[in-house]
Amino acid sequence: MFTDYVKIIAKAGNGGNGAISFRREKYVAAGGPDGGDGGKGGDIYFEVDPDSNTLIDFRYNKKFKAENGKNGEGAHKYGKSGENLYIKVPIGTIIRDAKTNKVLADLSKEGQKELILSGGRGGKGNSHFATSTRQAPRFAQDGEKGEEKELILELKLLADVGLIGFPNVGKSTFLSMTTSATPKIADYHFTTLEPNLGVVKTDYGDSFVIADIPGIIEGASEGTGLGLQFLRHIERTRLLLHVIDVSGSEGRNPVDDFYKINEELKKYSEKLSKRKQIIVANKIDIIQDEKLYLELEKVAKEKQMEIFKISGATNEGVSDLIKHVSNILKTLPKEDLIDIVDEKVYTLEEQEDYTIEKEDGMFVIKGEPVERIMRRVNIADNESLYYFQKSLDELGVNEKLKDMGIKEGDIVKINDYELEWED
Repeated sequence: MFTDYVKIIAKAGNGGNGAISFRREKYVAAGGPDGGDGGKGGDIYFEVDPDSNTLIDFRYNKKFKAENGKNGEGAHKYGKSGENLYIKVPIGTIIRDAKTNKVLADLSKEGQKELILSGGRGGKGNSHFATSTRQAPRFAQDGEKGEEKELILELKLLADVGLIGFPNVGKSTFLSMTTSATPKIADYHFTTLEPNLGVVKTDYGDSFVIADIPGIIEGASEGTGLGLQFLRHIERTRLLLHVIDVSGSEGRNPVDDFYKINEELKKYSEKLSKRKQIIVANKIDIIQDEKLYLELEKVAKEKQMEIFKISGATNEGVSDLIKHVSNILKTLPKEDLIDIVDEKVYTLEEQEDYTIEKEDGMFVIKGEPVERIMRRVNIADNESLYYFQKSLDELGVNEKLKDMGIKEGDIVKINDYELEWED
């Protein structure tokens, strides 16, 4: 089964907590703090698997989690970092953030590996918070949470040439005549349900990959039938062969077919609609009205497109077309055809926004920077609370609260804690 679109949940590992510990040695009268740091949470990488050509495995396994970092211990013992998780995908896989639809990575090269989700930092042990005035800190940092996202995995075939056209125009027959691919071929009016790939080898030793993209119908760009699934596979191709039935045996109008398919390409992607295209007038061995071909040839001249007459069934004209395609490909650069909107993955350290809003008479503070500070403190310890106030000052929170008119006795809520403001 060919699977080319799945959604999964992936979570990087949480960082381990820092330890609260003090030296306890027989001949040391006043041992200082010796809490070790927590280990970093495991990252999540995606890497190309050369032996895979489908996303079928992700149909049954949709949740992935990297290992958490271990907690720190006394005697300055650091927690072990969590193991990174490597998720293997076929070459040609696009990874998107399901929430924003931004492309995070395009795995289109052999051996490629990309960091997608970062593990949380380990918390610092209490030994880091000792100062000349605070010699026995009874607090430590909790580890940071690892990044978590719903991801879209989208497989786009890596082919040099894409065969496009309505169902039953002879694309599969053409592919079978020019490559070793063995697509199912029959005289049916519904489309092939999955793409077929084949390698064309010319008489001069050149080769290129050609993909038979299942028939595109009207409304494909809006998702009619399996249109969107099929259209995505054309995006990577450098050249399009537009196969059109000019025989008249099906009662089709070649010119209408030409415009309808190109309209769907344009609706789906303006960039794709400008991809170099060669018109392939197929089934000339059973042509019933020469005017049908002549009208299509006139359109080709108007659009300044090349047109080739062939018969996929008898192989007439196929060899000349393949030679021409091979020569054209030598002039077309291989480029990154996927626009990486936001390749950079924003880590926890960079998410420094927070908000303060007044709700039900309370000042509610939300945002990772403040919540992170809150996770580091021990509310029952005065020294820890002093560290907390100092951190809020440095972040500018207290100043913003004063600007918003906070008064003594007002309640400030952070996470699940409700704190009373004192001037």
